[in-house]
Amino acid sequence: MIRTIPRIKLIEKKMKYHLSDIEKRVLAVLQEGFPRSESPYKEMAEKAGIETKQLLSVSENWKREGKLRRIGAIVDHFKVGLAGGAMVVWEVEEERVEQVGEKLAGFREVSHAYERNTVENWPYNVYTMVHGANFEEVEKTAARMSQACGVSNYRILVTEKELKKVPPTYITEPVAKTKEEE
Repeated sequence: MIRTIPRIKLIEKKMKYHLSDIEKRVLAVLQEGFPRSESPYKEMAEKAGIETKQLLSVSENWKREGKLRRIGAIVDHFKVGLAGGAMVVWEVEEERVEQVGEKLAGFREVSHAYERNTVENWPYNVYTMVHGANFEEVEKTAARMSQACGVSNYRILVTEKELKKVPPTYITEPVAKTKEEE
């Protein structure tokens, strides 16, 4: 049901163990994002002072162990012509949340969908980020989504200003150099 904005996502509770020097190096370069390159892993490995196969091995191990969910791009939707973004919130019956969430997340205009707890005077429990070239497109998409999932109680919350869009930073201190680098 849940699709989130693609980015490096490390499960915090599983990262409470000691990171090796190589793991710190890998995490430090991954959190900076991918270089614009035909061989980004090679460039990141060089920046980390390790072999490409070491960087890939650590990443694969983290993925297998559940410490790394995915590596992907964070797209600036304004720069790619999708300035009509809005959060569309839905009031969905508890027993239908998973089914409706999967259907809503399946729309190509939806970058992420997730469930939230309701509070007094706010009955909306499913949230979707919907993108379009303009607000009218977002409205049309929300109407199609409503019809497709059979949920009529929804609100469109327009994005007025993006305040922050940066991936999390886990490694803040400089990573020690290898013996070869000293």
